[in-house]
Amino acid sequence: PAASSDGAKLRFVTGGESGTYYAFGSVLAQHATNNAGVNIVGLGYTIYLGSEYEATMMAEAGELIAQAHANGLLVVLWIYPRGKAVTAEKDPDLIAGAAGVALCLGADFVKVNPPKPEGEDTRTPAEALKVASTAAGRCGLVCAGGSTVDAETFLTQLWEQIHVGGACGNATGRNIHQRSLDEAVRLTKAISAITLDDYSVEDAMAVFNGEKDFTL
Repeated sequence: PAASSDGAKLRFVTGGESGTYYAFGSVLAQHATNNAGVNIVGLGYTIYLGSEYEATMMAEAGELIAQAHANGLLVVLWIYPRGKAVTAEKDPDLIAGAAGVALCLGADFVKVNPPKPEGEDTRTPAEALKVASTAAGRCGLVCAGGSTVDAETFLTQLWEQIHVGGACGNATGRNIHQRSLDEAVRLTKAISAITLDDYSVEDAMAVFNGEKDFTL
């Protein structure tokens, strides 16, 4: 699959199953010869740590990253602990480990699920995320947006992920596209206000409610 912004003519080409790496060869060739028809700026790849394909995925990701960087492309890794060996996919230590794997593989950015402290772990999710963002080092960390929640809850979580957890941005899907067009546009502006211009949750909610506007 590929995600693109036709207006800006930017594209990230993504893959996630064992064996999909080899499809990227043509993408790299197109980028090198400027025959892609769009300005390809990066590649994305998904790794499921703990799955039976973990070793293959990590080997493919490492080779992909090396070739992408050699061609001047960014690489984003989606890394999720998942498989028979994983009993708690959002365990904070596993999320931090996933971030560290992305750093070791040389990725530019890593997308992880927000950690979910349980039991005797009294940290907030954002406090636990700080360990993961530290483990990510120079690799920028962003969190999956998760299931759709009300706007204030989502914006509060986003603010805390960035200002407490050390995330460098966000990767939001369902919380935008599972809303009406009008509401989705307003929420996108509010998300951008927090992510790009350091708005408070209160000011971002004013953008969402139409009381303020936000433009770059």
